[in-house]
Parts: sequence; C-alpha cells; structure tokens
Amino acid sequence: MPAIPNASERAAPRASGRPSLRLPSRRAALAGFALALALLPFALPNSYFHELAITVALNAIVCIGLNLLIGYAGQISLGHAAFYALGGYGSALLAAHAGWPPLLAMPASVGAVGALAWLVGRPTLRFSGHTLAMGTLGLGVIVSIVLTNEDRLTGGPDGMAVPPLGFGSVALAGEHTWYVIVALALWLAVWGALNLIESPTGRALRALHGSPIAAETLGIPVARYKLRAFVLSAVFAAAAGALAAHHAGFITPAKASFLHSVELVIMVVFGGMASVGGALLGAVVLTLLPQLLTALKDYEMVAFGAVLVATMVFFPRGVVPTLARWLGERR
Repeated sequence: MPAIPNASERAAPRASGRPSLRLPSRRAALAGFALALALLPFALPNSYFHELAITVALNAIVCIGLNLLIGYAGQISLGHAAFYALGGYGSALLAAHAGWPPLLAMPASVGAVGALAWLVGRPTLRFSGHTLAMGTLGLGVIVSIVLTNEDRLTGGPDGMAVPPLGFGSVALAGEHTWYVIVALALWLAVWGALNLIESPTGRALRALHGSPIAAETLGIPVARYKLRAFVLSAVFAAAAGALAAHHAGFITPAKASFLHSVELVIMVVFGGMASVGGALLGAVVLTLLPQLLTALKDYEMVAFGAVLVATMVFFPRGVVPTLARWLGERR
C-alpha cells in the first residue's frame, strides 16, 4: 500500500518542469524587454526616429489591450479608435476647459472611458461576437460625428490644442523625455498583460475563446469575463490616447475614425492573436512599413496591401504564432 504523504508534503509544491519555468521565463522576457527599451534611444540617430519610436510604443499599448479582447476573449471590436480618441479628448477638455492638472485629467479621462466601455459592453457582450463588432462600430461613428460637430468644445474637424503634461509650472517636453514616459507605459502594459494571461482570469479567457459553451458548462461566467476584457482593452486604448494627445499638443477627430480602428485590428492580426509578442510586432511593422514605402509614391498602398496579403498566405495565424509553430515542428 503506498505511503500517505503528511501535511508538510501535501503543502509543498510538486516538482514539475512546466509550472516552475513559467515565472522565471516571464521575468526574463520582461527584463530583456526593459533592456531593449533602455538601449534603443542610443541607436536612434535623430529626433525623427525618436518620434517614430514613440508612435510605435503608443500603438503597441493599444494593440496589447486589443489583443486581450480579440486574441484571448475571442471578441472583435471595430470601434476601438473611439476609446483612443475619447481618452485624448477627455484629458484635453479637463485640462484646457476645466483647469485640471494634466496628471489628474489623464486618469480621470481613462476612468470615464472605462465606465463608458462597461455601459456599451454590458448589453452587447451577452450575445455573439458580431453583436459587439456592430455595437463598437456604431459607437465609433457616433464619437467621430460628435467630436467633429461640437466645435465649441472640441474645435471641430480642425481639432484642439492640448495643454502640456508636467508638474506644476514645469512642462515635460522633448522627444527624449517623452520616449522615457511612453517606454515606461509600454513596459507596464506588457507586464500587466503577461501577468493577466497567467492568472485565473487569463485562463478563463482562453477557455471561453476555445468554446464559450464548454467554458460556461465548467462554471465560468462567460459574459462577465468578456466584459472585463472589453473594459480593460478600452482602458489601454484610452491611456495611449491621453498620452498621445499631451505628447503631440494637439488632437483631431481623425483619431476616432473607422480607418484608425481597422488599422489597429490589422496590427493585432498581422502579429498574431493571443500573443503579446505578436501585438508588439504588429505595431512595430505596420507603423514603420508606411514610412519605408513612401519612396514608391503612387504605388505605396499597392505594396502595403501586397505585404498584408502575403503575410496572411504564408503566416495564416499571424507572424509570431506561425513562427513559433514552425520552430516547434523543427525541434
């Protein structure tokens, strides 16, 4: 008869390779990513490339949040640019018209966008994925129209000036300063996403993405977890939008356009859904690629479309997941 383990043996964690490697590998990835962000400015030759790096980081923050919704929760949002624009406009209006310090206006704006996402997502997320897509598409159209027509508050189609971010009378300016701010925000977004994915909430999201019916049979409240992912992705977008507005010192309703929402979805799909690395890669490649194709002039969009088609043909699951599968098969 096998021996029954005592209490201390039952309390001790079992020695297994897979669980014990997760935390160190995540820490190593975060440390390597922090090192790459710290060393990147030394490789950038001028302020133009610093501005590109800041734009890439802001897009990556949005894509990481959107990937939690599309890649893990299995829901599609076609109006995520609305949350991005509302985060920027909310912070700008509170700082410019209400006299709030930008450091208080930004979190207040992000919190308000999160509340709006909760109100929009609560009725739509109880149904199938296309319902959320149509709901967010309608929200994006409404936000774009309101921001364009309410010229007394938002400046109309010409946009509005945004007060600079700073402490009291000291304004934070310069591409080097803003790179540090945005890089820190991006690292925090990656850290939060990776920890969420490995948490019980992340496992529940993966379960309902695979089969909502099976997940609900196992006792997972599907609608609740979908709503959490939707609100969290909206908060990521609003935070990036607020940072972008104060960095540029100006914001226009174009940030809420349907085209911008589609660009964000393409970034997530290009890099690979259900992959934080894929969201980062998609933001990097599809933000820099138009800059590299400007030499083609009239054929720029043709070449851009050809790259997207080739990616979907040769990397049907996205670049990062497909490469990971290929490496696993070779091993």
